[in-house]
Amino acid sequence: MTHIRLEEPEDIPSVRIINERAFEQPVEADIVDKLRLSCPEALSLVAVDDGDVVGHIFFTPATVDGKSGTIEGMGLAPMAVLPERQRQGIGSSLVRHGLDIVRERGFPFVIVLGHPEYYPRFGFEPASRYGLKSQWEGVPDEAFMILIFDKQTMAGVSGVARYRDEFDEAM
Repeated sequence: MTHIRLEEPEDIPSVRIINERAFEQPVEADIVDKLRLSCPEALSLVAVDDGDVVGHIFFTPATVDGKSGTIEGMGLAPMAVLPERQRQGIGSSLVRHGLDIVRERGFPFVIVLGHPEYYPRFGFEPASRYGLKSQWEGVPDEAFMILIFDKQTMAGVSGVARYRDEFDEAM
């Protein structure tokens, strides 16, 4: 039975391997390592099955620069599951559990740059519906999404949504 819990220091090597294998490159793993050191507000969860870490999800502060100022929420990135364990519901469990924590912590939104056929099942919508665009040029509209928890805080907000600067090296 797979369970989700906060990442612990001994999980770090496994989390790196999961991200490298899932994305077939070290970029995402490098970003997670940097953010773990520079971003104490990060939320890092792991999926554990029979004592083995098989999945990982990471949330870090993200901002929306709107007409009335900057609003801080969270950005989901990356989410990874070992290739041989994909399509078993592990990723969905990580996303749901992470979103529950982010909502409980009072963040008004979560952004994600991801598969448009995957994330809408969790309530994500194209960010463009809310007048929001990605900080990066060329991001497909359908792939840049937002999940709004606090509609009052986000009412009338539009502008550029930004992940932390550490993500720029991946783009």
